[in-house]
Amino acid sequence: MTGDIPADAAAAAPDGLPVPEPTAPPAQDGAERVLAAASELGLDVVVTRHGRVSSLAEAAAARGVTPDRLVKTMVVRLGGDTHWLVLVPGDRVIAWPALRRELGVSRAAMPPADEALAVTGFERGTITPLGTSTRLPVLADTRVSGVVSIGGGAHGVGITVDAEALLTAVDAVVADVTRGA
Repeated sequence: MTGDIPADAAAAAPDGLPVPEPTAPPAQDGAERVLAAASELGLDVVVTRHGRVSSLAEAAAARGVTPDRLVKTMVVRLGGDTHWLVLVPGDRVIAWPALRRELGVSRAAMPPADEALAVTGFERGTITPLGTSTRLPVLADTRVSGVVSIGGGAHGVGITVDAEALLTAVDAVVADVTRGA
């Protein structure tokens, strides 16, 4: 019986003092946060778990979509502590002059990975507009439409959702801010 702890002994530390009960549930992982946020917003989503991939084309294939239907969520810093999430179709890149013009700023850049993690709660490659640790404004390119696949909050997890429902739920601004890759 080595390693077994009697049920009545589990509530006391070795010194005989009671072990305090946790006051909060354990933190949700990224994918759980995304699904909870989708549910809270009333979004109908399909989850695809496919394991780690090494390219956007590989991720699109694993999720059963074309690259233009896989939407990247990019964190953009405008200055100081101001960040936006920009939704970009997988076959496109941010057109920086158009983005700056739309947001009315003279400077905009992608922050370092650690800063993106700090403001979203997600690592690069898993960032999504759903379930971020900090509520951020969202700007979606005009080509984000139809059924799309977005990051699911963890590596190898995708969320398929109707773009119009998603953009409405996250109160996204929609503008032409990308160019062909």
